[in-house]
Order: sequence, then C-alpha cells, then structure tokens
Amino acid sequence: MTTWTDADLIRFGDAEEIRIAGMRRDDSLRAPVIVWVVRLGDDLYTRSVNGPEAAWFRGALLRDRGQIFAGDAVADVDFVDGGDVDDELDAAYQRKYRRYPGPVKSITSPAARATTLKLVPHQAD
Repeated sequence: MTTWTDADLIRFGDAEEIRIAGMRRDDSLRAPVIVWVVRLGDDLYTRSVNGPEAAWFRGALLRDRGQIFAGDAVADVDFVDGGDVDDELDAAYQRKYRRYPGPVKSITSPAARATTLKLVPHQAD
C-alpha cells in the first residue's frame, strides 16, 4: 500500500480545509466539496459533517476513489473504511478546529462518526 510523503501530510493534513471529489462510474470526477481533514500519525481521515446521506459521501462510496485538493496540490486517493479510530479522530478534530465549537460538535456526532473515511494515496493499477 502506498503511503503519504511528509510533504503531502503537511500539505493536506495541516490545511484548514480541503476539497474532495469522488469518482463516477465513467471515471469522471464529481464536483469537489469542502471538507475538514485530520491527521493521525501518517494517515489522513475525513468525515461527512452531514452524515451518510450527504451527496459527496454517497458518491465517494460508489467507486471508493477520487481526488483531494489543497490549494494547488492534488492527490488521487482511495477511500477506505476508517476503522476503529473514532475516539482518536474526535480528539484530533477538537484540537485542530477548537475555534469552531458548533461544527466540531457536528463532525464528532454519531452520524458523522459513521462516515469516517481514511484517505489513502491511490496506487496505479
């Protein structure tokens, strides 16, 4: 499995917001939306603040592939199940975004926790 470079972890993991776009069945990208991303060690994670019914999240699950954008940086990614790191992610969201208490409460809600995705650099087939 491909891992993030240190530069990518800083570029995407330290960004206040990133844009994310899932891939359609025809390999075109959906319209990117803004999401928050947090870093745990050498991994990047995101969640849907609006829970599993959010259009971008449902789209991401169709192909489990897409792209993320931070400034002019772009990375092809695979979306994989976030695993059992919800408590650690909650703490990471609270640290990184503490100046936004209302949205942090939403991104750490049970509905948002159910959408945890690990962002993995896409490995060409």
